[in-house]
Amino acid sequence: MKFRNFKMVNYVVFGRGSFNQLEEILSSNRKGNAPMVFLVDHFFAPGSGGEKKEFVKRIPIQGNDKLIYADVTHEPKTSYVDKIANQLKEEFGQVSGIIGIGGGSAMDLAKAVSLMMTNPGSASDYQGWDLVRNPGVYKAGIPTLSGTGAEVSRTTVLTGPTKKLGMNSDFTPFDQIVLDPELTEGVPANQRFYTGMDCYIHCIESLQGTYLNEFSKSYGEKALELCQHVFLEKAHWDEESDDQLMMASYAGGMSIAYSQVGVAHAVSYGLSYLLGTKHGIGNCIVFDKLGEFYPEGVKEFKKMVEKNKIDIPQQITKGLSDKDFDTMINVSLGMKPLWENALGRDWEKKMTREKLRRLYESL
Repeated sequence: MKFRNFKMVNYVVFGRGSFNQLEEILSSNRKGNAPMVFLVDHFFAPGSGGEKKEFVKRIPIQGNDKLIYADVTHEPKTSYVDKIANQLKEEFGQVSGIIGIGGGSAMDLAKAVSLMMTNPGSASDYQGWDLVRNPGVYKAGIPTLSGTGAEVSRTTVLTGPTKKLGMNSDFTPFDQIVLDPELTEGVPANQRFYTGMDCYIHCIESLQGTYLNEFSKSYGEKALELCQHVFLEKAHWDEESDDQLMMASYAGGMSIAYSQVGVAHAVSYGLSYLLGTKHGIGNCIVFDKLGEFYPEGVKEFKKMVEKNKIDIPQQITKGLSDKDFDTMINVSLGMKPLWENALGRDWEKKMTREKLRRLYESL
């Protein structure tokens, strides 16, 4: 039996106010005049309607450092990754590092741009497992939402010309992450729920998957416990809730990093590719209909939806053409490790195109 040699994030700092140490952290990774590039969620851009504009002033920009407001209205496309990487190469030649600040999409974008600073071709060339050949430039991730696990993941969620698939490699994880729960304060309840449920669904899929092992189980069980506490047991949201959900996101991401996700993620990738459905809400839309696969998890999920007064969109696939359904099915069935984790090695006998079509129709 061959055991996996798991690449983890090199450095982790956690705690309220830890963002204030960012320049101290970055200083030893600066290379001469080569800039640090801050990819910041466009939520924080002037005039975007965001509520935390003062936050940008805290980013330790020095010298010829560059700040880019990343448009994450939709999940990152490989063409967007290529555009940013090529612009940076033309403007600077070399950069000291890429710092992703925001939700999962902003952090995934930062990881992908880091890799494309040192690897030839297009990001779409590396959509798959272990295709990346060269380490990227230094990269750090700073989440301002909790739940996606992108801060510890060895993948990036990217939509390419023909598929939605990450750059899954040992070169993908961040070199540094800064986990400051203060940065998640004031997130709208719906957004907080959708990203939090991404973590919850990670846990359910990992803990019930065929890839489960004691490493992933230990992280998954703790993340699940924290999600249950903040979304079911607590009477109201407070600072402790932000702290706990940030740790749940980290632990949930660690759980799937050493195992895998399952049916909800495999199906939601199809939704995202065709309809542009954001990752967190897409997982919720799908998981709501997966009682056949995760009966206890779906039952508990529905309780969380009710307690937190969240509306899960319905009938989003109504009126789609046969071609549309085929597109989603093709994208979804391309996620072979996810299906194998969920249903076993004979998963293709259990999840036929016809059955998957009926599932998509139910959404």
